[in-house]
Amino acid sequence: MCGICGIVSRDPIQDHNPVLRMREALVHRGPDGEGQFQDSNVSLGVRRLSIIDLTGGWQPLYNEDHSVVLIVNGEIYNFVELREQLESAGHRFYTRSDCETIVHLYEDYGIDCVQHLRGMFAFALYDTKRKRVFFARDRLGEKPFYLHISPGRIIFGSEIKALLSSGLVPFELDPDSVDLYFHYQYVPEPATPLKQIRKLPAAHLLVVDIPSWRLQEKCYWRMEDAVPLEGNPADLIKAELETISKIIVRADVPVGVALSGGMDSGTIAALAARQYPGTLHAFCVGYPGRPSYDERKDASSLADFLKIPFHEIELTTQDLVSFFPQLVFWRDDPIADISGFGYYSVMKAARDQNVPVMMQGQGGDELFWGYSWVREAVRESEQKARLLKRGFPEWWNYFKLNLPASLTFYGARSWMSSMGGLRPGWQRLQFHKRSPSDQMIFYDLSSDFQRTCREIASYYANGFKEELNGCKAYDLFSFAQPWKSIDICMTRLIHETYLRENGVAQGDRLSMASSVEMRLPFLDYRLVETVIGLRKNQRDDMLPPKAWLKAAVQGIVPQWIMSRPKRGFEPPTREWHHALFQTYGSLLKDGFLVDSGILSPQGASELATGPFPGNVVTPISFKALVLELWCRKFSSL
Repeated sequence: MCGICGIVSRDPIQDHNPVLRMREALVHRGPDGEGQFQDSNVSLGVRRLSIIDLTGGWQPLYNEDHSVVLIVNGEIYNFVELREQLESAGHRFYTRSDCETIVHLYEDYGIDCVQHLRGMFAFALYDTKRKRVFFARDRLGEKPFYLHISPGRIIFGSEIKALLSSGLVPFELDPDSVDLYFHYQYVPEPATPLKQIRKLPAAHLLVVDIPSWRLQEKCYWRMEDAVPLEGNPADLIKAELETISKIIVRADVPVGVALSGGMDSGTIAALAARQYPGTLHAFCVGYPGRPSYDERKDASSLADFLKIPFHEIELTTQDLVSFFPQLVFWRDDPIADISGFGYYSVMKAARDQNVPVMMQGQGGDELFWGYSWVREAVRESEQKARLLKRGFPEWWNYFKLNLPASLTFYGARSWMSSMGGLRPGWQRLQFHKRSPSDQMIFYDLSSDFQRTCREIASYYANGFKEELNGCKAYDLFSFAQPWKSIDICMTRLIHETYLRENGVAQGDRLSMASSVEMRLPFLDYRLVETVIGLRKNQRDDMLPPKAWLKAAVQGIVPQWIMSRPKRGFEPPTREWHHALFQTYGSLLKDGFLVDSGILSPQGASELATGPFPGNVVTPISFKALVLELWCRKFSSL
């Protein structure tokens, strides 16, 4: 695991110092050492976090004649099997590094070497004979890769702060990306908040031929291309879970797990405890007074059941408030998720206990229908597709008369207000008719998204509204009719948006802030392909949440874990929000966003009070505060 950076130039590089500055900006991603490579057109830098082959494995890595140069951020979980295959074909290895397999695979397969890699990675490979540079990012986007492309030059790195530290990339906000941020609470790839920095999308390659300066970018893997599978889902999924849990724990340092006591982290902990040859450590956060949403009791019970050491961290409001500006900085991208303090605190505690590899359960909800709103998005998108095809609605799917939820005054009033349940159906039907035909039902089910669509313009400065090229928030889930395999499409969408840009992105940055490597077994591409392949032959979105996963781990995960009601990470959100705005809210008044012409003075003053409507999770005010702090810090790099 490392931080990587570099410059590729059509003309000879006169100054290599920008790469050295970028490398130093990534020291948290690799505190154990540094490396570099320089020639006339390519300058590479790397910081190393030693996980496998602690005394060797220093980067850059090379092939036998040093004609192929590699810097890489990530872990190749199947490196043992790949090494045996490559050595039998005559390749000589100089280290025991998992990543050295990449250079030898490249010798045999060229850019198709990525098809053989099972793991998480972002790398830059320089073929000195062909004068060709090859960038690649893993299939599910676990490892970050940022690019600044200008005529005749590419600057790249593992984090935005590295590119800005080069002194060669300007800080210039992109209006459309800022607008997307307010709608989503993050900036979806490939965009970033800055005009001149973008992300190499997950599962993509970028090949640069230096002499001709020809750039070719292509996608090498798509979730929906998984081969259809027949068979028992429980058996096939269990087999893949057991395989990935066996190879993902490979490390020459201690390994731990972030444990909430829920289904996903419990599954990862139970599987890893069976496979890990050492002592697996569990870490969990909680809150003063142990409120109902504190998960330490359930997590410690599971740790006792698995006979693994348990470490707990109590998060206080004052600790959050004091650390918040630094938290925004370490996330690298502006991500308005107040639960990020929990991510950071778990990883810091792991590092304090000398556990530099941590596993998490991210991805289980997205892969196995853990979110009820995503299942609802499938049903509504299918309803809309049928409506558009037939020209008239299926009335029985839109209108259902319900009994009152309770016989109290408020229950009766709510029932009458909804006209016995008929009003929501009418509203849904009208929305399906009114919305563009190519727009699926997805993020627009979110109350946060809906409120932003209605209100954000009232906070924007007039000049900023004129800069926007229309609202692009719906583009991410708009596709030409007819829509095929809507359930699979929805699985891909939730992976590419909320999971990747909110969960995985901040998980990576906030673990690496403490020099800890985060591993996500549920994002193993072979497991994902197995689930999607099964889904092509048998639907599971109408089954109870995580039905296939629960069947697969029956007998491995305790029943009392599987039967727990779903609970997300639930910090004392409103208490934290209020405390943050008491301390930092005034920064919005005449702050960076006002000076930059994004927020109007009046809009910023309103947001500075921290309004938090009752039906939202992440209010516009919190998004504005995060972006304000982010801009102040990153504009000064």
